[in-house]
Amino acid sequence: MMTMKKTILPLLMALLMLSACDQSKREAQALLDRAQELYANHKLEEAIQLIDSIGVLYPKAYEVRHAANRLGYDVTHSQLQRDVTFIDSVLTEKQAELDKMLPEYTYERDTAYQQTGRYLWPTQVIEKNTSRSYLRAQVEENGQMSLTSIYVSARPIHHTAVKVTAPDGTYVQTPASPDSYETTNLGLTIEKADYGQEEDGGVAEFVAQHASQNLTMEFIGDRTQKVALTPADRKAIQEVLELASRLSLVRQLKENQEENHRKIEFVERKMAEFDNN
Repeated sequence: MMTMKKTILPLLMALLMLSACDQSKREAQALLDRAQELYANHKLEEAIQLIDSIGVLYPKAYEVRHAANRLGYDVTHSQLQRDVTFIDSVLTEKQAELDKMLPEYTYERDTAYQQTGRYLWPTQVIEKNTSRSYLRAQVEENGQMSLTSIYVSARPIHHTAVKVTAPDGTYVQTPASPDSYETTNLGLTIEKADYGQEEDGGVAEFVAQHASQNLTMEFIGDRTQKVALTPADRKAIQEVLELASRLSLVRQLKENQEENHRKIEFVERKMAEFDNN
């Protein structure tokens, strides 16, 4: 009798384990069937969530997990194709808007040492502003905007920063510029300080937001000198800031699209490898 119990007990345990495995496989297959249904109905995010859950909940349902992995590639591929189509439509629209704007700006590029050019508002082109103190805005083709403070005087102040103040007393100030330089011409010192997009202390945004107000600007160096920020200069900074936003958006959309195409190529290689194994 004892021998019989010893024989039956392992058999019962094996049957229970087999039954549990079969149950797990059926449950995993049910999830996979539901994921396939969601995929067929273009509910891609829900489908991928179910597919991911199969491996977590049923790690030993190997055949079902294998099929789920293959379906996962199909779903991911469809997601990427959908994103490409959407970005294409947005990019077409935003590129058309940008192309309509660009003729309003002046494009400058010295082909001798510049790989890309920059855009300025026409009132601020260098040739028209050789002997005055002002704040100039420019934007590179990739959407990177910068400001340049230009101070012209017979008495240099060696300025490295500027402060812009609104009529109500609110103001913003640039950090000290890491890129300032001076030249002389006909007894005048021409001081320039550049402030990159993340280095202007919020001056460009402040000017754009207060473009209708009378703003003053102080050049900060060995001493300070105050000038009015003219309506033309306020408008120039506002317009260049808007162009920078449009250029940056189009650049980002193009980069996203390139990344999606790289991901599609990767997924397609994985699908081919999977099918060949």
